[in-house]
Amino acid sequence: MDFEDILKPGLCAEETITVTKENAASSWGSGGMPVFATPAMIAFMEKAALSAVAPLLPAGWSTVGTELNVKHLSATPIGMKVSFRAELLSVDRRALNFKVEAFDEAGKIGEGTHGRFIIENEKFMAKVESKKAPG
Repeated sequence: MDFEDILKPGLCAEETITVTKENAASSWGSGGMPVFATPAMIAFMEKAALSAVAPLLPAGWSTVGTELNVKHLSATPIGMKVSFRAELLSVDRRALNFKVEAFDEAGKIGEGTHGRFIIENEKFMAKVESKKAPG
């Protein structure tokens, strides 16, 4: 399947959340402060990237995260809104590269790149499950 025909650089998606104590560093175990957790920021960046391409993939296909290079630039307190943006930069067969950013109400709090790979769900899960087989 030629995904370069369906997925074009420039595809974007955005997500917005409100920081709660459930997505604070003190709850994620990534720090003791009541501020937005870096792992939560990364998860929402990945979600935005997935959202940019998932609706265009054929049934039975998805993407998995393969690489992250992200900087968390500024802390965000509980109660503030954070928006995440992912833009597809390139498609190389089944490898996807995204620019990801996060902004709170005061400005940019995170930026980086994110790689995803297009997989056929059944084949992917069969390979994963085979790891449990003896031998």
